[in-house]
Amino acid sequence: MKNSEWKPSVFKYSNGSSTDIFVIAGPCVIESEELCLQTASRLASLSSKYKIDIIFKSSFDKANRTSRDSFRGPGPEQGLRILEKVSRESGLSVLTDIHESSQAASVAQVVDIIQIPAFLCRQTDLLTSAASTGKIVNIKKGQFMAPQDMEFSIKKAGPNCWITERGTFFGYNRLVVDFAGLPILKSFNVPIIFDATHSVQIPGGGKGVSSGNRKLALPLAKAALSMGVNGLFFEIHPEPQNALCDGPNSISVSEFEKQLPRLIDLHSFLLKS
Repeated sequence: MKNSEWKPSVFKYSNGSSTDIFVIAGPCVIESEELCLQTASRLASLSSKYKIDIIFKSSFDKANRTSRDSFRGPGPEQGLRILEKVSRESGLSVLTDIHESSQAASVAQVVDIIQIPAFLCRQTDLLTSAASTGKIVNIKKGQFMAPQDMEFSIKKAGPNCWITERGTFFGYNRLVVDFAGLPILKSFNVPIIFDATHSVQIPGGGKGVSSGNRKLALPLAKAALSMGVNGLFFEIHPEPQNALCDGPNSISVSEFEKQLPRLIDLHSFLLKS
């Protein structure tokens, strides 16, 4: 459902100075065309209703999974076809990730933002190939990276990039969010996004799969807003308990629909305070 009234534009966030908040949301992995189109339609309705930029996110391949038997997705050919249909029918901007430099050019023909996975955020060739497409590059901060060290990933990707905080390794199967690191990331003058659902992930903590605690995602998102992030990232699914990837840390689409206006109101309140 393309919307002729509300005209979202992800490009206004290029230097991190916009006071508007935006959201990246969608199923962790492309499970089916139907799931993506239905989710994107609901996100497009929210974007129109609340006049907020919502970017649809889903992966065509989850190359970094705990077990070799885990569901990875449909692959680039089918996955990009589905993402192109999502973009065309919903009118939303679309984001997906790449794992190899050779994927950048074909992915750039379909999506608006190319994402670099956290474990690959130092890979020079991957960053430069994504940047060479002219698309926005969203770099997930590595779980092993100090905030100040992301400066060098930004230099590789160029100024047309975003940084997403998604937690830092802390002991066995644990992530912790260092909110004191967000001002350091903001000092680089690029948009900073907080990934609320990956930050509550328990990597490899579920007997061959990652686990998580979705109840913490929204409180952490509210805390991130208080630190002045430009965007929020949520993995959402109609039935998280049945999701083929990252179900324990994903939130339901219905819960996202209920909580989004509260997050917008909080952001507005913080701007005035």
